[in-house]
Amino acid sequence: MAELRAFAMPKWGIEMTEGVVAEWLVEEGKPFKKGDLIALIETDKITNEVEAEADGMFARLIAEKGGTYQVGDLIAVLTGPDATPGADEVDAFIAAFAPASATGVAARASTPAPASEVKAVAPAAPAPAKKAIAIPADADISPAARAFAEEQGVDIAGLAGSGPKGRLTLQDVQQASLPPASIGGGAPVDLTPVGNGLGDVFASPLAKRLAVQHGVDLSGITGTGPKGRICKADVLAKVAPAASPAPAAPPEFARPADGSAEIVRMSPMRKAIAKALSHSKSTIPHFYLRSKVRIDAILGLRAQAKAATGETPSINDYIVRACALALMRHRDVNVQVHGDEIHRFAGADIAVAVATDKGLITPIVKGADRLSVAAISREVKALADKARTGKLQPEEFQGGSFSVSNLGMYGIDQFDAIINPPQGAILAVGAGSRQPIEIGNALAFATIVELSLSCDHRAIDGAVGADFMRTLKGLIEDPALLTG
Repeated sequence: MAELRAFAMPKWGIEMTEGVVAEWLVEEGKPFKKGDLIALIETDKITNEVEAEADGMFARLIAEKGGTYQVGDLIAVLTGPDATPGADEVDAFIAAFAPASATGVAARASTPAPASEVKAVAPAAPAPAKKAIAIPADADISPAARAFAEEQGVDIAGLAGSGPKGRLTLQDVQQASLPPASIGGGAPVDLTPVGNGLGDVFASPLAKRLAVQHGVDLSGITGTGPKGRICKADVLAKVAPAASPAPAAPPEFARPADGSAEIVRMSPMRKAIAKALSHSKSTIPHFYLRSKVRIDAILGLRAQAKAATGETPSINDYIVRACALALMRHRDVNVQVHGDEIHRFAGADIAVAVATDKGLITPIVKGADRLSVAAISREVKALADKARTGKLQPEEFQGGSFSVSNLGMYGIDQFDAIINPPQGAILAVGAGSRQPIEIGNALAFATIVELSLSCDHRAIDGAVGADFMRTLKGLIEDPALLTG
């Protein structure tokens, strides 16, 4: 009998709830070595390369390429590189698998049990009061489990631990503390295994179980599985759909005629953007402060930098540096909002919006107030390259105390950006254009950029944001202050 192991949707980051199987890099039945890349899994923002933890082989690839699955869902079955498990064996393993994710468990728990399996259960008797006990110092038990056992008076002698190397976990001790459930009724209990009479029928274990559950006669069914085997779909096709109230229909909108539009499913990143910005726009009270600044001095510095070093920081790099210094003078703008708490930061971690083929992502220039313009330029380029290739790590795009979004390179004169929660503000930067201005009672031309600061009014008042914009304008128009 081959050793089978579950390959479930992994969890990267506390906020991950689902992932997309972007690509299987190893075919079913082909052995692979430890360290080989076996799959690409997409999360909200990045594509993760999954390496094999040991030599092995995929006995069954369950997840479809491009499919979205909850964390903990079974997406493939692993076995040894030389194993030859039978189809029945793999089917039985899949049928017995219980997802580890809360979503998967909840889904299984919501499925009603067959009538033949329902037993009357009497209410459990109230547990007697327990006395606190002391646990031996050398006991192999987790700190949380030790505290619970001592407080609840749980005797751990004889308990088998489910943790690493048999260590007792909190779940083990909590399970041991529960009183035994009493079974009432008094009627004889039939111990015959469910589906025992279907032993000679060529069907998968799950198909047999469904047949018993729904009263389907398998003798008249032609299987569509391998070699005519009856599978789950064959049984469900014979089950009459249960009558249930129709769900409320979503509002109908005019749709294009069939074939006149291409239908594209949202990628995980696009769904994350939609969720975050919908929440931001509907729950955060935005207000906007707009200002025009001259950038001719910055353009002169860029020309000097190119002549001296051959490197040319972008206008955006100078603006990021100016924002960082302005945030250090106006710390009430350098904030995140978490419920009824405002988190004020000592350093400027500035997120810079980067457009990728999958959507917008905001990698973070950490400690921008301590970096030169040239260093910021190198950091932004490196982060942008990683963003466009899907190689950013979560800590490189999650968090931040402020954001800068620049559409000037697309010729956009001015726009208002949506705040990137939990940050308190974001600066929108437009394109530079030559405009006539008055200087010393004389008419002159200058290169003007329009800035728009979006603020969260829960944390930032208008006067605070306006003072920040005044400082920012002064830094941009006198860029010698940025190189100090």
